[in-house]
Amino acid sequence: MFFKSNVDWSGRCESVKAGFLERFADQGLRPDNFGFVALRDNGFGETPDGFSYRGDWRCYPCSLVKAFHLVHVLNAIDSGRVADDEELSRAMRDMILWSSNTGTNYVIDVITGTTGDTLLEGADFAAWRDRREALNRFFSDLGWPEFEGCNITQKLMDDVRYGREAQYAGPSGDYLNALTPLSAAKLFHAIFAGPVPLSDAARGRAQDILLRDRDSAEARRPHFQVEEFLGGGAPAEARIWSKAGQNSWTGDPRASYYKHDLIRIAVPGKAPVILCLMTQGKGICEDHPKVVPEMGKLFCDVLLT
Repeated sequence: MFFKSNVDWSGRCESVKAGFLERFADQGLRPDNFGFVALRDNGFGETPDGFSYRGDWRCYPCSLVKAFHLVHVLNAIDSGRVADDEELSRAMRDMILWSSNTGTNYVIDVITGTTGDTLLEGADFAAWRDRREALNRFFSDLGWPEFEGCNITQKLMDDVRYGREAQYAGPSGDYLNALTPLSAAKLFHAIFAGPVPLSDAARGRAQDILLRDRDSAEARRPHFQVEEFLGGGAPAEARIWSKAGQNSWTGDPRASYYKHDLIRIAVPGKAPVILCLMTQGKGICEDHPKVVPEMGKLFCDVLLT
């Protein structure tokens, strides 16, 4: 495990879990439809204190996969495998800042040398699929046990899939994207305080792209994805880095009604905290939009003390 157990930290996190179940059951939260990982940063290169509740829950990750693609494409730039140009920079920014699916799919095409849409058959489809599988291989080759069983190879869609994207996901949709709270928390810890396959400059660039300036003009626009997620419960003085995701009804029940957040919260004088919260269900995702920000406040009240 990439984190260590700490009695005080575990006790605080257990109280957060109990508080969630007590306060949000009427809004649809159950013991089996959410999971979270909470990490306390002990300094760069040091093992964080950590806690996991259903951290191995493998579920549809919505846009959390975009943080993985950010690391991969910056590594590709570092190694010279892809060119760092204005268009790619714009796509990376929009992929994180506005959670643009179009920007994300552009990044995927650049990394893998693939395009989507029309049907392919036989050897052509096999070759295309192998190139797309490079997205998984990159993280599998890092030897992160938290990534085992995960999948980030599918493009991001606003509704159902067509053509080779539907072929690739499988007739029953059994090969849709999937992550766990542990895998996402591991990624964020690597970006900010652990071993990550990026140069120092690329690590800094990833952090800059993930930073959420709540005083900026962008923060007042739709799709900024802070106030309606865990960041909505963070103290005003906190600095936030995050990638959130939410799917209401997509036309596919296997990818519908998920709401997740992957966030780092730093308050002056306190150890930074990384949280990954994953939830499923129409109540939390759509009917009660204030629940996740209230969960963020409970996290902060208990863990940032």
